[in-house]
Amino acid sequence: MLHHVQLACPAGHETALREFYIDVLGMTEKPKPPQLAARGGCWFFDEYDAELHLGVEPDFRPARKAHPALLRPDLDSLAARLTAHGYPVTWGNDELPGLRRFHTHDCVGNRLEFLAPAN
Repeated sequence: MLHHVQLACPAGHETALREFYIDVLGMTEKPKPPQLAARGGCWFFDEYDAELHLGVEPDFRPARKAHPALLRPDLDSLAARLTAHGYPVTWGNDELPGLRRFHTHDCVGNRLEFLAPAN
């Protein structure tokens, strides 16, 4: 079982990350332990058992190919919310049988995939 996925972020972008992961994706911030909080970044989790950690990387470059793939039963409403907030959504084709999916990028450019069972 997977505990969390860590993505990199640039220093000083915690406010933008919170706006994206909480306000747009609907996740909840998880307080970092004090000894780790001093390093910057932030952690998030959602009601679907996904946990993402955003850690500061001094020479940050967004992940363009590597990405977490998160299961979300609210795929269509999530895509609409992302689009309404100015985050383009690219729907996948039938490459993964039985699943619908799309990709987007977070506020610092990391690639994210969201999936749901096809009906």
